[in-house]
Amino acid sequence: MTPGDAANQNVIRHPTVAWFMARTWDFLVSVGINPDKIRFRQHEGTEMAHYASDCWDAEIFGSYGWIECVGIAHRGCYDLGAHESATGDKNLRAWRPYTEPKSVDKTVLSGVGSILGPAFRSKAGSIHEALGKIEAPGPIPPFELALEDGSSVTIEANMFEEKHIQTTEHGEWFLPHVVEPAFGIDRILWHVLDHAFDESGKSDSEAYTVLRLVPQIVPIDVAIFPLMEKDGLDKLAAKIHREICTAPQLFSYYDGAGSIGRRYARADEIGVPWAVTVDHDSLQDGTVTIRRRDDGSQIRLSSEQLVSHLNSNQLESLF
Repeated sequence: MTPGDAANQNVIRHPTVAWFMARTWDFLVSVGINPDKIRFRQHEGTEMAHYASDCWDAEIFGSYGWIECVGIAHRGCYDLGAHESATGDKNLRAWRPYTEPKSVDKTVLSGVGSILGPAFRSKAGSIHEALGKIEAPGPIPPFELALEDGSSVTIEANMFEEKHIQTTEHGEWFLPHVVEPAFGIDRILWHVLDHAFDESGKSDSEAYTVLRLVPQIVPIDVAIFPLMEKDGLDKLAAKIHREICTAPQLFSYYDGAGSIGRRYARADEIGVPWAVTVDHDSLQDGTVTIRRRDDGSQIRLSSEQLVSHLNSNQLESLF
């Protein structure tokens, strides 16, 4: 089921956690993880961290089986709530305004001035204000009442009474909940390489390795090969190489050593998605041969179009 369906059916206990899980899935697939080898596993109650109300691991299957690579924990308001409880600091709350003001009837605690004054003197006003924030029936007396200055006082049963009030509220203070996604980048990168590594190809009866990295993460975008390093082919190839390297966020490398087949193999092995060969026709009409790594298919294209299509990530659409 989708994360949205899982949240609606309360399999995932909070829609924000489902949102993070969906974003995690999109990210893993976008960097080259095989979607058939991703799963989300919910923590059992016995393995849940003390601060979490729900937790899911994104696990990836590779050469060593299923490995946890991302943890997404719903921490609720545990962190801020624990701090607030320990310190009495209410400044950790956030304000959420209502779309329209609300008229609210409620019953709160109200201090009895004739008792609070003689008992607490200068603190009586602060105590009265603090009591007014507690909705009836409130805690069972005697109880400790925290004041704004960080101190606390003991409130007895005769020190307060219930009072009905009507107020207009424009918003509310609340403790924000926290969702904590933790990514194991080294594990993810290892599985990217594991899923991309393909040694099934054969060339001259030898193992032929292809690293099928997705274009978004390849360190080298394109390889430039002169058919031979003479007759001006090397100069034109070097010119195209420089043009690509000066474009934003593009990187190419030049290789003129050995046979063209060996050069293709070297590019495939390190994951370069495109190989460009400059031949004698290139000197005449400005076109080059573009080879796609994943299936070896080729097309002819002008060198000017090559750079623009690489820049716009549209080269794949031509095949």
